[in-house]
Amino acid sequence: MSDTRGQQTSAQPPTDGSGKPGGPERPGGILMGRPFGVPIYVTPSWFVVAALITWIFGGQLSAVLPELGGTRYLVSLSFAIAFYGSVLVHELAHTLVALRYRLGVRRIQLQFFGGVSEIEKEAESPAREFWLAFVGPLLSLVLGGLFYLALTAVEPATVPGVLLAGLMVSNLVVAAFNLLPGLPLDGGRMLRAVVWGITGRPMTGTVAAAWVGRALALVVLFGLPMAAASRGVDRTTTDSLIDGALSAVLAVIIWNGASGAVRNARLREALPDLRIGDLARRAVEVAADTPLGEALRRAREAEAGAVVVVDGRGEPTALVKESAVRAVPEHRRPWVAVGPLARTLEPGLRLSLDLSGEELLTALRRTPASEYLVVRADGSAYGVLALSDIERRLTAAVAGRPAAP
Repeated sequence: MSDTRGQQTSAQPPTDGSGKPGGPERPGGILMGRPFGVPIYVTPSWFVVAALITWIFGGQLSAVLPELGGTRYLVSLSFAIAFYGSVLVHELAHTLVALRYRLGVRRIQLQFFGGVSEIEKEAESPAREFWLAFVGPLLSLVLGGLFYLALTAVEPATVPGVLLAGLMVSNLVVAAFNLLPGLPLDGGRMLRAVVWGITGRPMTGTVAAAWVGRALALVVLFGLPMAAASRGVDRTTTDSLIDGALSAVLAVIIWNGASGAVRNARLREALPDLRIGDLARRAVEVAADTPLGEALRRAREAEAGAVVVVDGRGEPTALVKESAVRAVPEHRRPWVAVGPLARTLEPGLRLSLDLSGEELLTALRRTPASEYLVVRADGSAYGVLALSDIERRLTAAVAGRPAAP
């Protein structure tokens, strides 16, 4: 068990729980608290792994402390909870350094294969990236040492002795595993920082660490079951199936995490070129009672891609939603007014023409919508920004393709 995904960063436009734009962010599970202002969530998958740890560790306890009987499963559950407490300390280490560097942390999640700190921004330098990644495994090593010291003060063949020994070993395993030099592990982020520092290009570091991460995924997929089978000590078919399934799931997580790191790096490279003035569509202005067919005719003549509803003084009051237009059949458009198809212009739906990059995405998250009115410094309308246009631009950047005009 480990912190298999280390820190994550996010540079996507707002989405709803299904991944569609324009909705609130999906909750991260059961909220357990907000230390340092950062919410901590436990996902449903944690209960699955807690039950798995309880079952496996309980079986091992029967050989070490047979006098426990059925109580061994309560001891095993205590171990599962304490182990994930150690994982939480690992994640809080990442979080505190991220907050110290003013990177922002959206949340911490405890899940099937460990924990993840969702850090909002990238570190500004290779040195900060290195320490941000290294501090997690460092804390796990410190915890392993503390549990070892505590173990020397108790009898090994007792419940406290077994628990402390298990926590010592598990924290050392977490530290060692996370120090492997491949994304999305902490060691991969450290390798990324080193290559970034040598080449001066964060993208080069990301690609190098991602390929090492993919190689690690293959090693996990094939190597862990082979290593377990080579022990050959009282292993059943069920044990082999469990080892194979866990190795496959862990390999998929590592592979997808490495690939996701490359996509996220490409996205961040593209952000400085994401300017609202380049993306805004020309718009035509119409009254609320204008038939949709007439509004679309005017838009075609003006080579415009959006329709803005204005009042009697010519002030914009609403934006006609593209999705609502598509839902009106062609033969009905001459008889349907644009007013009911428009969204009233709330303050957050007016975006300044000088927005770009992270500032633009932050504004979109603040007020999710499908269209926004872009205004000049004097408040006059410049055009309409469609979220679908931003998505196409970012999707092209993630895929490494040139953006479509």
